[in-house]
Amino acid sequence: MKLLAALFLALAPVAAPTEQAVISNGHVDLGPRFVDGRWTIQLRDDTAAAPTWRPLDTVVLQATSKARIAVPNDPAYQFLGKPGQQIWVIPQVQKDGIVWPGWNTQDPEVARRVDREVTWTLENVRGPGTFTLFLNSDFGKPSPVFDSRKQLPQETGIDVNTHVHGNWTFDAEGIYLLDVAMTAKLIDGQQVTDRRTLRIYAGDGDARAAAQDAGQEPKRAEPPTQTADDRIQLWWFVVGAGVVLLATTAVIVIRRRR
Repeated sequence: MKLLAALFLALAPVAAPTEQAVISNGHVDLGPRFVDGRWTIQLRDDTAAAPTWRPLDTVVLQATSKARIAVPNDPAYQFLGKPGQQIWVIPQVQKDGIVWPGWNTQDPEVARRVDREVTWTLENVRGPGTFTLFLNSDFGKPSPVFDSRKQLPQETGIDVNTHVHGNWTFDAEGIYLLDVAMTAKLIDGQQVTDRRTLRIYAGDGDARAAAQDAGQEPKRAEPPTQTADDRIQLWWFVVGAGVVLLATTAVIVIRRRR
């Protein structure tokens, strides 16, 4: 009987993995949680009928052409590319039709057990172009958090029980795999850490298929042709943190690992 059972299991079809959800509009947050007692990075999805925490390997964020803009002719934004160059920007300020990812440390158990802050690390980036994440200060000047052109890993500290949004930028179409880790010291002295991959697709293509094929190095796409309709002004993310109403006051301490 045991032999028959083993043979049956060997011949039985393997269940396909859960299909990845694609989110291209609405609010989501990256953050740590305790899942079955284990510190885990997940994505809170507020676009569903009820808020849902999703494992990162089951979701792809998509920045469609609605997020495509021209780099402004402003020295403060030279790090984004050449003036007039087309890039994808998921803005710090929510804009209808564009996914709005933030990051938070507000899970009740995280807020109760973490000592002071969570360290968010960008370990590696794989994609067809450059990824940056930056904040706009109260005076509108950009303050970088992550930049894939610079040496990795890079770190930023997130105070416990805070909720933050920033500007996520991508300068070429395709799938980006952000290898991220979150680490914290608990009040009881225990050190906890988790490392996952956040998938973001820039463009109007099939984000789900691109994520499934991400085991192969994505090819760099040709820069899209700029049209008059594409010359979107940057007012909706240059206005910066002064316009964003956060659930709590967030203090961001940026530091790079030497």
